[in-house]
Amino acid sequence: MRRATSSCNHGDIVGKREFQRAAAVEAMVGGRSGRMGERMRRCARKEVEGVASEYIDLVFRQLLQGISRRLPSQCAVCHAWPAQPMCEACVAAFAQPAHRCRTCALIVPDGVGQCGACITQPPPLDACLAAVSYAYPWSTLIADFKFHQQPEWAASFVRVLRATPWVEPALERADLVIPMPLSRQRLQERGYNQALLLARALEPAKLVSGLLLRVQDTPPQRTLPRSERLRNVRNAYALEPERAQQIRDRAVLLVDDVMTSGASLHAAALVLRRAGAAHISALVLARTE
Repeated sequence: MRRATSSCNHGDIVGKREFQRAAAVEAMVGGRSGRMGERMRRCARKEVEGVASEYIDLVFRQLLQGISRRLPSQCAVCHAWPAQPMCEACVAAFAQPAHRCRTCALIVPDGVGQCGACITQPPPLDACLAAVSYAYPWSTLIADFKFHQQPEWAASFVRVLRATPWVEPALERADLVIPMPLSRQRLQERGYNQALLLARALEPAKLVSGLLLRVQDTPPQRTLPRSERLRNVRNAYALEPERAQQIRDRAVLLVDDVMTSGASLHAAALVLRRAGAAHISALVLARTE
């Protein structure tokens, strides 16, 4: 009897020790997984908080921009207060009409219809209009418009465009108003197409977007010497195949913010011409000289 009792006690002791060892292992593993789970929860919380913070910043920035567009502000040029983004006095001072070549918009002497380059090598554009020269203050304001998230400048620039001689007749003649497109990569970087904003504010009833496509993402024209700009955009544009027939026998007005050598506009015009456009004009806010 004593031996049985002793054996039974010994078994109880061993079982108890095994149970304690298993409990210790489970606690240790559970502690590790608990710590790992806590770290994962902290990381997830930080990620959610970061996304929420970015969203709040975006909404707040858009709210401020919306409010600022409705409140009087300083003129961006002379800092007069209160004024439009650019006051009437500065527009009058810096947007004086100039006599320009009718097919490339370079300034030419009074009485001259076309510059020598357009006479010797006629461009694919039937007409080209520019509101101002790409110089102070327009160069700075256009850079803010394009690169510094200030799309609200479109309304002010359109007022300047509409006051430019021959712009209203060009808008009336056009069947289609087409903004110069951006590549997908450039559009993602910038967040909007500045030419589309101008075209939409100019003539929304005739606006056609998504018909002319930028199919190649090429280096910015401003970074290239003049001799390479035409080669850079030679095959950069195409028409949406299912809508290409909309161009045939139509008068088209291309809209862009800045014209430098004209290579981009010329490349787009050649695509439109091959599709059967009857008349192709270009309208730009600023022209380099």
